[in-house]
Amino acid sequence: MPNLDTQTIQLALVAMVALAILIQAIVFVAALLVLRKMAKSITEQIQDLRSSVMPVIESTRDLFVRLAPKIEATTTDIAVLTRSLRNQTADVQVAAHEIIARVQRQASRVDTMLSNLLDAVERANAFMADAVSKPMRQISAFLASAKAVVESLRSSEGASRAEANRASGDNDLFV
Repeated sequence: MPNLDTQTIQLALVAMVALAILIQAIVFVAALLVLRKMAKSITEQIQDLRSSVMPVIESTRDLFVRLAPKIEATTTDIAVLTRSLRNQTADVQVAAHEIIARVQRQASRVDTMLSNLLDAVERANAFMADAVSKPMRQISAFLASAKAVVESLRSSEGASRAEANRASGDNDLFV
């Protein structure tokens, strides 16, 4: 090897640095070209997307412009309908409460009427029982006395009743 002095080493280092800067510049230029190409491609895709999406956005905007008054009118109608339903529900509740109150009053009235009717039937039953049983007891007593008279007249011995009682061993006094 020839003489490696400081100048040669410095020259070799400068050449290497220059070569490194040249390689770096080439890489940067290649990156710049790739980025430009990519930016151009992205721009084209954005333009394609914009051209396909913008009609949809415009038609959607037109649809909203056309439907906005109808939506507002429908919302207003629904609000009016809701208020009307609330009022009608309140009226139905008032009517239902009145009907329930009337039914309760009528039920109470019917209960009172039935209680009075059953009390009257019970009193009539008691009266009839007294009216029928008192004469029946009297008739029964009369028939029993008639039977006793007939039996006493029929009896062949003719013994009195008091003697028959004494003969049977009953020593109690009969009153």
